[in-house]
Amino acid sequence: MPHVLIVRGHLVTPWELRPWHELPARFEVSVLKTRSNRYATASLGLKEVPVRALRDRMPRGLVGEVITGLCGDRYQGSDVETAYARADIVHAEELSFWFAADAARRRSHGGFKLVQTVWETIPFLSTYRNRHARQFREEVLAHTDLFLPATERAREALLLEGVPEERMTVCLPGIDVGRFGASAPAAMGSEHVVLSPGRLVWEKGHQDVLRAIAALHRGVVTGPDGIVARPRLLIVGSGAEEGRLRRFADELGIDAFVEFRSVAYDEMPDLFARASVMVLGSQSTATAAVHLFDVPRVFWEEQFGLVLAEAMAAGLDIVAAANGAIPEVLRGTGTLVQPGDWMGIARKLAVGALSRAPGERVEYPAELVERYSTRSMAVRLAVAYDRVLAAAD
Repeated sequence: MPHVLIVRGHLVTPWELRPWHELPARFEVSVLKTRSNRYATASLGLKEVPVRALRDRMPRGLVGEVITGLCGDRYQGSDVETAYARADIVHAEELSFWFAADAARRRSHGGFKLVQTVWETIPFLSTYRNRHARQFREEVLAHTDLFLPATERAREALLLEGVPEERMTVCLPGIDVGRFGASAPAAMGSEHVVLSPGRLVWEKGHQDVLRAIAALHRGVVTGPDGIVARPRLLIVGSGAEEGRLRRFADELGIDAFVEFRSVAYDEMPDLFARASVMVLGSQSTATAAVHLFDVPRVFWEEQFGLVLAEAMAAGLDIVAAANGAIPEVLRGTGTLVQPGDWMGIARKLAVGALSRAPGERVEYPAELVERYSTRSMAVRLAVAYDRVLAAAD
């Protein structure tokens, strides 16, 4: 029975890895889990291998992050060696993460096949990476057997990174369609709730959603027949911008209509059921600024947006910025606006979801919903694993 070892550093999540639980029984699956892992994974259902990394030995907080950033993180200990020795396939992620490079170094000594999922949609090459990331990229490119870009946009980025077509195949991610489709929608006649999910950082665009909600409440934008909609806004996530977003809501005069929540992943289907519409206001950030330690600031655009697939499964209307891979993921469904167009968001809400009964569902093509299911992704993973196992060294 082939043994698949999933390697994600401190980023083992209950949402990205759920499809591995549905792999055919002919595969054995385990995942390395560090003490510094950032997410609760009890619901994941995969065999976890407790291991240590350098970050686990550092002080908590900013000091530990800085030290690890300067030194470069790495797995440590005999438990890691044992886990790698048992693996037939190691599945890591991205070109420039430390754990992907760790797997690449071990692959150079043979013993397993290396697969890398790639979400990145911007081809940075070496020029726009920091000193650690440059080295990691070289090692990953040299020793990976098969790359699995999550979108066509990521595939095109890999082509510019120098990965030949024959060493990659697109492998769309998957979500638990049944869980998100099972929760009953909010009762008809209740108030409208606009859902804005995502990390509380600038690039997720929550500030634009706040502006749109304020424009609706003040009647700057009205619906059919001049109706003024005054929806509630539910912002779900955590991050450094929370304080500023709260102050902004207060300054806009809508703080009484805005709720901030950070919840476990298993609670997300109920929040989707409460909403009339989801807004994903993602923006690109690419300053090209470099500080003293040669670390580029932030280069990012929306790489997929799993919440889009979750909203489709829940039958929830979608308004989203045409940023990164979002148009590709929606495939003509939902409603697109230009990134940063908060008035556009307000107008689309006014004539769309907010003009209908609260909680009213919309229908997405069944084949599109299934395309992003854990079942479908598990099939794609099995095909990729069979391909890489069959290939000669």
